[in-house]
Amino acid sequence: MTINCLQSLKPPSDRRIAIHITLPAQRSIRSGHPWLFDNAITKQSHNGNPGDLAILYDHNRKFLAIGIYDPFSPIRVRLLQHRKPAQIDRQWFLSKIETAAKRRKPLATTGTNGYRLVHGENDGLPGLVADFYAEALVVKIYTPAWVPHLANIVPAMTEALPSKRIVLRMSRSCCARPEFLYGLEDGQSLLGPPLETTVIFKENGLLFEADLVKGQKTGFFLDQRENRARVEKLSSGKNVLNVFSYTGGFTLYAARGGASSVTSLDISRTAIAGLKRNIKLNLSNERIANCQYEYITEDAFRAMEQLARTDRKYGMVIIDPPAFAKKREEVTDALKAYSKLVTLGLRLLRKGGVLVMASCSARVKPDEFFRMVFTTAENGGRRLIETERSEHALDHPISFPEGAYLKCLFARG
Repeated sequence: MTINCLQSLKPPSDRRIAIHITLPAQRSIRSGHPWLFDNAITKQSHNGNPGDLAILYDHNRKFLAIGIYDPFSPIRVRLLQHRKPAQIDRQWFLSKIETAAKRRKPLATTGTNGYRLVHGENDGLPGLVADFYAEALVVKIYTPAWVPHLANIVPAMTEALPSKRIVLRMSRSCCARPEFLYGLEDGQSLLGPPLETTVIFKENGLLFEADLVKGQKTGFFLDQRENRARVEKLSSGKNVLNVFSYTGGFTLYAARGGASSVTSLDISRTAIAGLKRNIKLNLSNERIANCQYEYITEDAFRAMEQLARTDRKYGMVIIDPPAFAKKREEVTDALKAYSKLVTLGLRLLRKGGVLVMASCSARVKPDEFFRMVFTTAENGGRRLIETERSEHALDHPISFPEGAYLKCLFARG
């Protein structure tokens, strides 16, 4: 299938939706916030389909912003342009994407050709991300409101960053509205033949495979690149435990950093198989070839308990769990789960060893997370000495508070 398939998509309506909003929402939009929630609407000219353009007005009927409309989402309008009107066309999208590509240029000097090209709201395209893997581009949409605009967005992306292949990924909520997808499917190739194998890309000189069609996110966890590089600098001579290892990003960096051994723990057999293939891709590196590897396919909490009962100790423990809180009401339970992981991690950490504890739950704020780690350690009679804390990498910029999700603590204990 070629990019021509996008030309048959139904375009957004020429009739703009006029929306008036509450005073608090007006203040939020004037500050540049990218979302308008359904409960902030006081008056609306008419209903629309996903992707129709909506114009927001203040109480004096003055223009505030324009964005894409989604009648099925609490985020009713995702905003594209603030303060002054604009024609939302291919040229507008090209300008946004070229600005995003320019921001990522420093990565070209690091032996990296796998990175995030567009980071949704934070690059001015809310609800859409685009990740680049060597010569392949993955476009992921989180709302069907983007479907009518793909005919403009995808050519703009290939112009800003030439690609031989483009794969479309869609969130579950997006796939739940097939009547507005016009035949598009998750994992479909928009440019180039259907992808039947993984793609090999480079990150800081290491080789990794990515499953662009069925892999988590868009095929790899690109956001942890800089934290993986930090681990490499700290792993020399250590035996390392990598919890929630997925396909081995932290494992490979620790091995290249001179770790004597790395134990990788993940519940997914598919992920562990991918990890083993990634090791094979990098065996030309002497340190990676000489490192000893152990693989545990098990629930992380249960496996860590078992390791602790056998009095296993590690010089570095890396814990990079999935998002435990996707809603605000889940935060309390998420913090309890994180705390249990810290407790287990410290039971397995040799005195003076390095604890690497990460969270990708946006609902858990950095101050809550870091405080929880230190409180848990103190309650367990362990004193942690912080060496570094990190947040977002260059290709995952943050432009509004809710966009900040990643945080990672490096500490000796």
